[in-house]
Amino acid sequence: MAATATQSLGSLPTGLGVTGGLVWILVASTRVEPPNPLGWVMFVSLFCFSTTLLWMILFIAGCHHSSSSWAAADFVYHAVATLFYLSAAVSLAYITFLMKLASFRIYKIDIAAVVFAFTATLLYFIHAILSSLRWKHF
Repeated sequence: MAATATQSLGSLPTGLGVTGGLVWILVASTRVEPPNPLGWVMFVSLFCFSTTLLWMILFIAGCHHSSSSWAAADFVYHAVATLFYLSAAVSLAYITFLMKLASFRIYKIDIAAVVFAFTATLLYFIHAILSSLRWKHF
């Protein structure tokens, strides 16, 4: 039985299972220098990833009961997440630009993290717009 548990823990997620954490995975794979802006990027990506996961579980479980207060909370959360991710993406892009003379491998990883940060910002923004439209129809 222990061998079965070990085998199931050893498998890595694939596909959509890893998309939410790509920014922090890419940032965490490099050295954190300077620590302050990249610490903010790590905080934002982990906070938004875990809160969105919790939010999705609550909606799948049906806790929202299709009320307007949940629609408003959905809009507010995704608007705040958009602002957080936008600030993190801009600071990550700035730090990447400043550190372009570092190792080329690290520079490519940082560029990938910037792309995923702006992609996450765009997706949170689209969700905020759709949430505001849903809230408006209540």
